[in-house]
Amino acid sequence: MKNLIRICIVVILLFLLGFTLQAQEHYAKLEKNRNIQAKGLIHQLNSTRDTLILTSDKIIHSLYTINKTYTRELELEIDTTAYKLPLNKLSKGKHVVVARQSPMQIVFVVKILKDIPMEKPKKFIDNDIAAIQEFTAGVSTNNN
Repeated sequence: MKNLIRICIVVILLFLLGFTLQAQEHYAKLEKNRNIQAKGLIHQLNSTRDTLILTSDKIIHSLYTINKTYTRELELEIDTTAYKLPLNKLSKGKHVVVARQSPMQIVFVVKILKDIPMEKPKKFIDNDIAAIQEFTAGVSTNNN
């Protein structure tokens, strides 16, 4: 009887734990390219899953995405070995991402699960730099 009570308590706790984990849903999911020829391009999401991180031993010339309506949503000229793409630039849904490296193109999929909030711009207020001085302009009746 004691074992039955313990089992019921464990099942209830696991059930409640499942609900709390469901609330912490990520913004995006990455389906990596597992081809052996694509091993030079490391593509991963950051810990909050709102940025795609690309690193490579070769130069990544360009990057473009194709969305679910088969149109190019982003087209970027990179020309570097590392790049971070904020995923809030992409719409919700499935995106095929193509990274061009000479002489090949590496294809992988990013699924945007929900809208990613844009970062609010930081206000630039510095009282030490800004000086306010009252200015009075004289009015003259002579326009010569």
